[in-house]
Amino acid sequence: MGGLWTYTVLTALALVYIYPFLVQVVTSFKTDADAASSPLSLIPMTWSGAAYTRLFANSDFPTWAMNSVIVTVIVTVGRVFFDSLAGYALARLDFRGRGLVFALLVGVMAVPGVVLLIPRFLVINTLGIYDSYAGMALPLLADAAGVFIMKNFFESIPRSVEEQARIDGASTFRTFWSIVLPMATPALMTIVILSFQGSWNELNHFIISTQSPALTTLTKGVAQLASGQLSQGSQYPLKLAAAALMTIPVVVVFLIFQRRIMNVSAGAVKG
Repeated sequence: MGGLWTYTVLTALALVYIYPFLVQVVTSFKTDADAASSPLSLIPMTWSGAAYTRLFANSDFPTWAMNSVIVTVIVTVGRVFFDSLAGYALARLDFRGRGLVFALLVGVMAVPGVVLLIPRFLVINTLGIYDSYAGMALPLLADAAGVFIMKNFFESIPRSVEEQARIDGASTFRTFWSIVLPMATPALMTIVILSFQGSWNELNHFIISTQSPALTTLTKGVAQLASGQLSQGSQYPLKLAAAALMTIPVVVVFLIFQRRIMNVSAGAVKG
């Protein structure tokens, strides 16, 4: 009986979380009048794909999507590489001030990102990379949380594995790249999914790093749509169609890597 109640409660909670997403998808196929009169209805009076047609024909949505893809790919690859390098250095290399560096890393994780927006803008502007792909991507190429995850995972791997490689004459980087990094696949997949989601959904950084319409990302463009800057009237189907399309890549990436991201703790214990 207890199990039945548990599943009932979980099902109810799932519906609470899923319902807004269903409303978003269904409303994107409504007419403007239908969406305004029955915004929460899950059955459109008339199914229409006009919102998607207008989105691609009358807006810069394809440009926004391309910019988001470019920045997200660069940031994801960069974070996988730099976070793993920094995590390995903190986990395995003995150097003066390692404890202080790790303490500062944990401290950065505790600082709200919005606090760093103005200093970040000043740095980007001083370096001359404002309003460019470099200014959009470079400040995001490494993050404290990713380094923390990689450090903890590398510490779970027995040192004996690396000692055998060094006996065979492998350098520190060769040991890291060829021996240790392949063993950290679960942690790397975690960094991939977190980096993809984080950079794909990033908004504040792109607001302070760009101003050119040609460099607008999906988050920035959809925010402008939602605020009415790019359209007249409510146009709920148009706005929700953009939001629905923006959600698809994140959902796909999560579904592909969800098992691997959940295996990180298990992999660390096993190591």
